[in-house]
Amino acid sequence: MSSAYSRPIQAMIDALSRLPSVGPKSAQRIAFHLLKSDRDEVEKLTTAIATARATVQFCERCFNFSESTLCHICNDDRRDGTTLCVVEESRDVVAIEKTGQYRGRYHVLLGAMNPLEGVGPEQLKIRELLLRLDPEGITEVILCLNPNTEGEVTNLYLARLLKPLGIRVTQLAMGLPVGGDLEYADEVTLGRALVGRREVADEPR
Repeated sequence: MSSAYSRPIQAMIDALSRLPSVGPKSAQRIAFHLLKSDRDEVEKLTTAIATARATVQFCERCFNFSESTLCHICNDDRRDGTTLCVVEESRDVVAIEKTGQYRGRYHVLLGAMNPLEGVGPEQLKIRELLLRLDPEGITEVILCLNPNTEGEVTNLYLARLLKPLGIRVTQLAMGLPVGGDLEYADEVTLGRALVGRREVADEPR
């Protein structure tokens, strides 16, 4: 079945629809908006994307997004270097920082375990997490993964790895909706969950 749009427009819609949470209808609206926009505005957008893609990298210590070898949090000597907050993505770091309730450092796994999608421990930054513990003198690891099936599986896996090492392992307190994402939690709820974190059980409750 042939497309109702010209080849360049259909190619733009197809490319936009591959973005997270962007379906065909949304991709079509974005494409039409860009086509109607002032050329300078579109060029600003494409330049910003190209510049960010060329200059932003992963922090070599925590795997947060950074413009330098180490991100600004890893470079901040005022942070508590004995506490590590483990999150799935860099956007979760932003969400937690907005609460103003946490002054330790982070470790970004770059995802969560999902066997159905072929994502196991080897595809995440778990080995790199373990290698940080002794050199940095980590005494507590806070598991701040999304409260969904993938996050809970990853929580349990990490807890079983970390507890035998004598590391205190905690996770966010109740208050976050099950099945939700950290980035969508309001700052008060997320802050209270962080302050009220609890020890991770060896088995799911």
